[in-house]
Amino acid sequence: QVQLVESGGGLVQAGGSLRLSCVASARPFSNYILGWFRQAPGEERDFVAAISWSGVRTLYADTDSMKGRFTISRDNPKKTVYLQMNSLKPEDTAVYYCAASVQGWSGSDPQSRTNYEYWGQGTQVTVSS
Repeated sequence: QVQLVESGGGLVQAGGSLRLSCVASARPFSNYILGWFRQAPGEERDFVAAISWSGVRTLYADTDSMKGRFTISRDNPKKTVYLQMNSLKPEDTAVYYCAASVQGWSGSDPQSRTNYEYWGQGTQVTVSS
C-alpha cells in the first residue's frame, strides 16, 4: 500500500506562484511513475504532468493553458514529487492530486487516470483575479 500526502496549496493572486509537494510512503519510492492531476468543480480530473522514476522523462498536458508554466520534479531520497506552478491564472483553480503508478514509462499512458493505482487526498489551489 502506498500513501500519498499533498501539501502546498492555498489562495494566491493571479500571476503568483505555488509549489505543491507530495510525500509518498512507497518503498522503494524510485520504482514509481508519479503524476499530478487537477479537478475543478463540476469538471473531470485532468492530467497535468508526470515524471518517470529516474526523473529523466517528463510529460505535460498538451494544452495552451498550462504550457510553460508548470514544472514537475522529484527527489527520490526525500520520497517527494513537486509541482512548481508559475504565472497562475484563475482557471488554474482546482483540487490538485498526486498519483503513483508501478507501471513502467514505456508501454503505459502516464496521462491517463487509469494508469495510476494510488492517489492522494488532494490539495486545494485557488487563484483570485
